[in-house]
Amino acid sequence: MDGDVRINPYLSGNFAPIRSEDDFDLVVKGEIPKELKGTLYRTGPNPQFEPRGEYHWFTGDGMIHAFHVEDGKVTYRNRYVRTPKWELENSEGRALFGGFGNPMTTDPIAQGKESGVANTNILFHAGRLLALEEAHAPFEMAERTLESKGYATEYNGRVTAHPKIDPKTGEMVWFGYGVGDMPLSAGMSYGVTDASGKVVRRDDFQAPFSSMVHDFLVTENYALFPILPLTGSLDRAMKGLPAYAWEPDKGSHVGVMRRDGEVSSIRWFNAPPSYVFHPMNAWEEGGKIIADVFRYDTAPLFPNADGSPGLRSAARMVRWTFDLDGNSDAIKEEAIDDLDGEFPRFDERYAGLAHRHGWYAADPGNAKTIKQTAIAHLDLVTGKRQVYELTGGDMTSEPVFTPRSADAAEGDGWVTAVVWRAAEDRSDMLVFEALDIAKGPIAIAELPRRVPFGFHGNWVAG
Repeated sequence: MDGDVRINPYLSGNFAPIRSEDDFDLVVKGEIPKELKGTLYRTGPNPQFEPRGEYHWFTGDGMIHAFHVEDGKVTYRNRYVRTPKWELENSEGRALFGGFGNPMTTDPIAQGKESGVANTNILFHAGRLLALEEAHAPFEMAERTLESKGYATEYNGRVTAHPKIDPKTGEMVWFGYGVGDMPLSAGMSYGVTDASGKVVRRDDFQAPFSSMVHDFLVTENYALFPILPLTGSLDRAMKGLPAYAWEPDKGSHVGVMRRDGEVSSIRWFNAPPSYVFHPMNAWEEGGKIIADVFRYDTAPLFPNADGSPGLRSAARMVRWTFDLDGNSDAIKEEAIDDLDGEFPRFDERYAGLAHRHGWYAADPGNAKTIKQTAIAHLDLVTGKRQVYELTGGDMTSEPVFTPRSADAAEGDGWVTAVVWRAAEDRSDMLVFEALDIAKGPIAIAELPRRVPFGFHGNWVAG
């Protein structure tokens, strides 16, 4: 009102985009084990132009950051994911699309055009490196060069950013939400890609309501779909209100389905309103499904349905139990940990199976933000927790576990994470012994510039 210009927090500090595509040989301090060989891929939003309208962190163009480790040395490369949206805007020299595909803020040139950003996750399956987000099909990238290769059209629609790879069968199990002719619909898909990369199943069903379903859970025999009250509404968006907003009155619902069953057989369990961006893992145990998830009391980063600001909230690990043999559809919940955190990871050779060790980005300062200042390891058998705290305002990304060898014991390996050094405004890649996080990194690979805050990544051996 007094001439002040509001600075979007997702366009400043280490959220701000970098516009260069670089190749660096990194300086390594400490010693990276010779056995650690492969690439840590990470992705995040990085708008190539000043966004149109109100920018949300989740909607920026995807940029891949690759840290290749071999013989104790580390090289770095970053490239934009050149989606059709990126190519169209690049040719015009300006942003054209509104956030979350909002037609009210999209330029007429771009109306009805492909708006995918591939900015949320990147993983390797069946010989392909796939950049993912939850409103479009997987987008293939070349492994070492990071050349953009295009959408995997065989998926015939949108796919989650968080598919699960079955460690026994090699199948990739996935879902999609907002499926249908109209934006922000309650339609969903359940799908399977076999170990060879062939899409062998895609079935549609209706959720209780339109929700932002960021992630889901998969066990050896079941898939679980969390429909939580971070709701989508085209009607709201057309009125200039939030496309996605917190509506706690709708409650929490989790659909449970056998992986080999029909979507019509989904059984809906329920719980009080809460939000989960990321589960750690889920497994079956004596007629029950056990799921460890990072639960928020209210959805962070999003407003209420009337457009008013949402409450600050942090996630903590809780255990959900689904009694498949019982008569109650209520989800039993118990606290597992009392440290605020996000981005949980585990030894994914145990995906869908009972596991012991987990790692996550943590906030010992209880600031109730998405800015994590520590890395934690939790032993779910002993309950013992180790924490490595950063100092000086430094912040970490998601920690990623890599086993020492294919047949190593659970948790025997390393954790890698990209850390922003606040005082120097640049980033490092840190390497930890996975079961001795508190000792601190055994090696640090230093970048000459920063890697903006992003979402997810994975280690690809070789």
